[in-house]
Amino acid sequence: MKGKGHRVRRPLLKWVVALCLLAAVLVSVDRQTLWQELSQMPIDLLLPALAITVLQVLLSSGRWWYTARRLGVSLTYRVALREYYIASFLNQVLPGGVLGDVNRAWRHGRASGQPLYAMHGVAIERLSGQLVLGLAVLISVSWLAQVGVVPPESPWWMWGLVGLVVVVFLLGRYLIRSSRGARHYLRGLWRDIVRTLVAWPAFPIQMGSSVLVLASYLAVFLILAYGAGHLTSWNAMILTAALCCLLLLSMVLPVTVSGWGVREGAAAVLWPMAGLPPEQGVALSVGYGALVFLSTLPGLVFLTVRLKQAGSGARDPVRKNQDQRAYHCPD
Repeated sequence: MKGKGHRVRRPLLKWVVALCLLAAVLVSVDRQTLWQELSQMPIDLLLPALAITVLQVLLSSGRWWYTARRLGVSLTYRVALREYYIASFLNQVLPGGVLGDVNRAWRHGRASGQPLYAMHGVAIERLSGQLVLGLAVLISVSWLAQVGVVPPESPWWMWGLVGLVVVVFLLGRYLIRSSRGARHYLRGLWRDIVRTLVAWPAFPIQMGSSVLVLASYLAVFLILAYGAGHLTSWNAMILTAALCCLLLLSMVLPVTVSGWGVREGAAAVLWPMAGLPPEQGVALSVGYGALVFLSTLPGLVFLTVRLKQAGSGARDPVRKNQDQRAYHCPD
């Protein structure tokens, strides 16, 4: 019972953290100005912004489908698209922002009969996106330091963080040398990473698709900023894009639900550093969060259909559509 209560309290705690952070942001900004900023975002721009979010899912699903093919795991693009929508919706409503991807990996592993490769496929597909985001953040911080938005030493802190990750990786590699099982698993994981992310032609395909996905994220931010009348010059557009890269990085922290609270708190800090009102950044962050949530609602439809089929005893649509014969693509 104690373990069950702990499992229930942890998700609730993240909801509480999100609400507390949002409340703190609302207290720290002018709420009337914030409402004016939100009301300036025209409704007619929602359609192109939502269209871009559809492109996001199409690209991300294709990236997962390609990764699975490189691993030799059967996955049709139609199934990948449906499961990605479901995962995106679950990531929006469940604490941590990764439980939808965990469910996606588990269902794919059950359907394909290759759970380890299915798990690696989802993890590497997500890693591809995070690598591109990390590079974009480094470029953004370097540029923001040059124009005086952030302290000049900030890029060195970012590169120091990269160095710390490398040191931790090397230390972990040294510590697990005594474990044959861990050594065998990591070698297999590294081979999968090389096959799906580093080897030719995987690298340009993975990086190219991830760059397009990141560009679509930033395009949604920029559409909202344009609708609110904030993109008055090219410099304003570049500044907004750089700041939004940092907002996307803040959402990686799995301490709330879908980045709510953390994203708005980061906006309330970053925009004044750029000489802009915090309400502008918070409004942009709230608009982005609401729009992304709306874009994942097809996942709710797919999830409802799946639950109805499970309740009626119908065959799992993933199992029905998956070719159970695994095939391998040449490296």
